[in-house]
Amino acid sequence: MKYFSTRGGDQHLSFEETVLTGLAPNGGLYIPSQIPALPKDWQTSWANYSFQDLSHAILSLFVPITEISSAELRSLIERSYSTFRHPDVTPVRKLRDREFVLELWHGPTFAFKDVALQLLGNLFEFFLKRRNKGKAGSSHETLTVVGATSGDTGSAAIYGLRGKSDISIFILHPKNRVSPIQEAQMTTVTDSNVHNIAVKGTFDDCQDIVKALFADKAFNDKYHLGAVNSINWARILAQIVYYFLAYFQATRLIGAGARLQFVVPTGNFGDVLAGWYAKRMGLPMEKLVVATNSNDILTRFWATGRYEKSASFELQPLDGRHSLTESVSGDPESKSASGVKETLSPAMDILVSSNFERLLWYLAHESLSDVSETERSENASKMVRGWMDNLKNNGRAAVPARVLELARKEFSAERVDDDEILETIRLYYEARDGFVNESYISDPHTAVGLAAARRTALQNSPGVHQVILSTAHPAKFSEAVTKALSSNPSLDFDQDVLPSQFKGLLEKERRVIDVEEPSVEKVRVVISRTLGYGVGK
Repeated sequence: MKYFSTRGGDQHLSFEETVLTGLAPNGGLYIPSQIPALPKDWQTSWANYSFQDLSHAILSLFVPITEISSAELRSLIERSYSTFRHPDVTPVRKLRDREFVLELWHGPTFAFKDVALQLLGNLFEFFLKRRNKGKAGSSHETLTVVGATSGDTGSAAIYGLRGKSDISIFILHPKNRVSPIQEAQMTTVTDSNVHNIAVKGTFDDCQDIVKALFADKAFNDKYHLGAVNSINWARILAQIVYYFLAYFQATRLIGAGARLQFVVPTGNFGDVLAGWYAKRMGLPMEKLVVATNSNDILTRFWATGRYEKSASFELQPLDGRHSLTESVSGDPESKSASGVKETLSPAMDILVSSNFERLLWYLAHESLSDVSETERSENASKMVRGWMDNLKNNGRAAVPARVLELARKEFSAERVDDDEILETIRLYYEARDGFVNESYISDPHTAVGLAAARRTALQNSPGVHQVILSTAHPAKFSEAVTKALSSNPSLDFDQDVLPSQFKGLLEKERRVIDVEEPSVEKVRVVISRTLGYGVGK
């Protein structure tokens, strides 16, 4: 198994090289040379596997034993998930008839990012130790991990890498645009290898800075950059596992032959892309539902085939579906090209979904025919390069009708605004008239998924059961949850919601570096000075 860039080129990397490189030099994202098929007996032989067993079985399909032996892989997996608070790692919970949540937030930072980043941190450490065996002095290899976060990636990456030898981590977050708990989880970690940078700007500004640093060959060569954002293939690979666990857990509750639909709240498209890989491997599922907040570039794509930063129309709900209306110039609720709309679900406040490029490559590849496989791959990469160049230079790209048709066969998309988020949190907490089995407190991102699922269910056949991915613990977003439930005197947030690990967190000592504008050069200087190598390239 080799890995190559969505934008083409001659590079074909090993799994180790792919993990340590992160982003391709030409700006593309690495994808596997093939999507492996499942063993013929997987439904019976894997049926009673634990999360760790499934992780070993699935990762083994992508990682050659010549790179990581079976025993080594098992050890990495066991160590990575020993930090989770639930024995199932990512348990499924039934809310009501034909509706389940897949709780992904039982890791050390109470967010779904832990599933991938605990493993990625151990992979980084494993590869560096192996590379440095017997080395000394200038030949000793180090890794400088640079990442951007809209809230949860940062703390999960920091908890996955804190204290690890030969690794420094720099996390950029948009200043005052993450929740207080998220900011505290990152900046109160005082390990000497952990560095937080608060950038005055948006998550997309932070993400653009990270991509620019990776594209700077001289800087990259000097500091040996590593990626923790979901541009890193290992992140996607780790997340494939919980779709299989959910399938087995749900079918045990429903019965054999159950039809499942996964509903995924997403900003950067990595979590839902992992589900698509699971489907392409052979996991039975209905159309995946892409659930976005008001930053709806993905919903607009499925509506129009245009992938554009700034909408020329707004999506209006109409009888559970969407209609398109032209935006009015100057409307304060319209999104402009200048930035991202702040919402109650800040981890999804993203203008450009980086991982969507991976799906675009597969859609482009599938849309081509009557050519050799080599030409097909080359032409798909050429199409992706063109779309990404148009997005970068003009703020928009349009795909051919055939590509949009293929996308609509496997996905649908829904947009959920803040009012609907608040109403959904209230609805599930109050559990009126037997709406759910019992009261359930949802974080605002999960609420996006729950609202999108209810809307989509109106269009589903009666035999379809929905699994909504619950991406974070509600305590991470206390402002949204307390706002939604302010009229419920029965709720005691500190007692009913707040985990003991969060108590006193906001009062702890912080360590953070402020950058007062979204400047690649200023961040480059911070990294250089912090590592003690001087300023500049």
